[in-house]
Amino acid sequence: MNRTGSPPPLWGAAGKAGYVLSCIAAALVLVISGFSYFVVKDVSDIGGSHAIASGPSIGAQNILLMGLESRTDWNGNILPDDVLKALHACNAAEIAAGCGGNATNTLILIHIFANGGKAVGFSIPRDDWVTFPTTYDGQSQGKVDQAYGFALAAAENQAKAQDPGISQDQLAYEGNEAGRAAEVQTVEALTGVRIDHFAELNLDGFYELAKVVGGVEVCLTHAVPYDPYSGFSAKHAGYQHLSAKMALAFVRQRHGLTNGDFDRTKRQQAVIDSVTKALRSDGVLGDLGKLTDLLSVAKQYLITDSGWNLLDFISQMRGLSLGNVTFRTLPEVAPITIEGQDANEINVPQIQQMIQQSFYPPATSGSAAAHPSAQSTAGKSQVTVDVYNGGNTPGLAGKVSAALVKDGYTAGKVANTSPLTTTEVQYGPGASGNAAKIASMFNVTATASSTLAANQVEVLLGADATLPSGAASSSSPSPSVSSPAPSSAPASSTAPGAGAVSAKNGIPCVD
Repeated sequence: MNRTGSPPPLWGAAGKAGYVLSCIAAALVLVISGFSYFVVKDVSDIGGSHAIASGPSIGAQNILLMGLESRTDWNGNILPDDVLKALHACNAAEIAAGCGGNATNTLILIHIFANGGKAVGFSIPRDDWVTFPTTYDGQSQGKVDQAYGFALAAAENQAKAQDPGISQDQLAYEGNEAGRAAEVQTVEALTGVRIDHFAELNLDGFYELAKVVGGVEVCLTHAVPYDPYSGFSAKHAGYQHLSAKMALAFVRQRHGLTNGDFDRTKRQQAVIDSVTKALRSDGVLGDLGKLTDLLSVAKQYLITDSGWNLLDFISQMRGLSLGNVTFRTLPEVAPITIEGQDANEINVPQIQQMIQQSFYPPATSGSAAAHPSAQSTAGKSQVTVDVYNGGNTPGLAGKVSAALVKDGYTAGKVANTSPLTTTEVQYGPGASGNAAKIASMFNVTATASSTLAANQVEVLLGADATLPSGAASSSSPSPSVSSPAPSSAPASSTAPGAGAVSAKNGIPCVD
């Protein structure tokens, strides 16, 4: 692995990304701790970008997962025709004429807590309209995913001006390094947190990994007609197995989805669940042949910052389970059209507050939150419970709220919210005991929130949520669902329509 400023060797037909590629980076990063030592020792071969100054590899850290959209490999070569055909991308002639570009169509910012036992991630919609930290050829604003391509083009133009004879390999290397640095800086400015590490994957890498794990399990809320843009189709709803090729089409589809990028983000998060399950539960980590193939894919297609010591990182991550990894989607204010482009208007202070509260909850040492016994023990009727549905079962928030009212609690707000992988229960002062009881209904742990009022509990239903046992008979009538969700919860989004199918094995159903 090249560790200097020179371009890395050609890593095969490594198309620079697709929308879900960082899902696979997430799966590799979050489950790589399952490798036995004689395999994990080779993890040091994974790397090796110098685009950023790396942070610590042990303790709390922020990791940016990037999936890049491009029709060329890392050295700037157009992908082979057979690969382009499988990807339903432009053909070589169209690419030479300007089809496609370089944009991070997938961005997931993950925070690893200090003990390595918990992680929370936010998907950043690619159309979020931002101000770039640096102006690129007069472009100071744009979609968050465009920072990479703008910086790449500016760096390549400058390199060619300085050295007209520069090799294509060196040119592509310098451009990609500039793109990575720009994307990290843009996300840091948007979110208000420092990024310690990044992981970057590509379409070819996803396809090869999907083959190693034997395809991907998904659950669909309805049959999907053939989409000529991605090549995806599904004859029936429900839980089903996709081949590697169809899995690639599944995660690339955006045309025909009711909620556009938000629905594609739900697919992305569902694939993280599916791949993680396959790696942890389906025998992959116990199969030396598959482990070797998986690590080969990672070494060939996965790029990280060179200062990230994955071996040290792995030693901290052994206790992390899928149940302790939560994914959300950053909210938008409204869809807008700027400079002829469809984009998302966003509230940057709100986003930064949300991330700060999720990544760095206030210290509770010596406070009532740290000592539940010292808190007031409010009766159930004094506790107001807000319920937000971020899962895949229409009307579940209303049913849960009605069941809690039947149990003696006071009904609060009931609404839909953006997709959540797992259920969360949060509480304000004086509500810890009741919050713990409510959280136990969903097999999760309640956490204190500095933004909730006294005797207030907030339930955020994830894709794994079902109506608590014994509550079905008491869940009617259901309160009507309102929107939008409050600023302390993810932004509201449309829930799947009637007829949604429940997923198996913790893999959520998506459109």
